[in-house]
Amino acid sequence: MQTAQSTINPAEVAKFEAMAAEWWDPDGKFKPLHMLNPCRLDYIAAQIAAEFGRDLTAEQPLEGLRLLDIGCGGGLLSEPMARLGADVVGADAAPRNIPVAQVHAEQSGLDIDYRHTTAEDMAAAGERFDVVLNMEVVEHVSDPLGYLTACYDLLRPGGLHICSTINRNAKSFAMAIVGAEYVMRWLPKGTHEWSKFITPDELFALLGQAGFDPVDRKGFVFNPVTWQWRLSDRDLSVNYVTSSLRPA
Repeated sequence: MQTAQSTINPAEVAKFEAMAAEWWDPDGKFKPLHMLNPCRLDYIAAQIAAEFGRDLTAEQPLEGLRLLDIGCGGGLLSEPMARLGADVVGADAAPRNIPVAQVHAEQSGLDIDYRHTTAEDMAAAGERFDVVLNMEVVEHVSDPLGYLTACYDLLRPGGLHICSTINRNAKSFAMAIVGAEYVMRWLPKGTHEWSKFITPDELFALLGQAGFDPVDRKGFVFNPVTWQWRLSDRDLSVNYVTSSLRPA
C-alpha cells in the first residue's frame, strides 16, 4: 500500500521526542498538560456521553466505543479513556513516545494499542473510530487542513471529533510563549510558534472545509491564584477546545 502524504513537521516531532521520557513527571516539562488534564477529561467525557447517550456514573461508561488519541504522547489521555471502558488506540509521530506510553500502560494494568504512525497512514489503511481525540496537535502540523481531513476520514459516520489548540492573539503570545516558556519555564523555549496558532473562527472554518459539522467550542482558562483550569463558555482567548461531528 502506498504511504499517504504526511502533514507531519519533522522539526515539531523532534521537539517532543526530546522530552519523551518526562511525560509522566507531573513537575517536568509536561507539567502544563498534567495541570490541564482534569479539565480536558471533564470536557471530553461530557461530550462523548452526550453524543453517544452514556451514563458517566456507570462503571465503564465508554465500553463498546473505539477511540483514537492522535498525538497521544505518553498516554495522558489514552489511559483515562481506557479506564472508562473505551477500546483505545494511541498514535504518535514521535517514535520515542510510544515505548514510554506502552511501559506506563503495562504498569497501570491497561490494554492500550499504541502505535508509531500518522493520521494519514491510518486513514489510508481504512481505520475507523467512533471518537477521535486531537488535542494540542493541530498547531504543530505542516498542513492543518490536510491533517483535519485525515481525522475526518478516521471517523465513522456520526463520529465525534474533539480538537483543542491555542488562539492566536497578543494574550496567547504573552501567556503560552512568554509566560509558559520563558517566565514559568514549564516548557522548553521554542516549543510553540505563535504564527502557527489558530483562532477559533479559523479552526471552525477548517473543520467545515474538512467535512465536519462543528457543534461546540469552549475555553480552557487558567486561574493563577488557585493554579487550576476551568471551562469557559466565553473566554477562548488562549487555550480552547472544539467538538465536531462527521455527519451520519
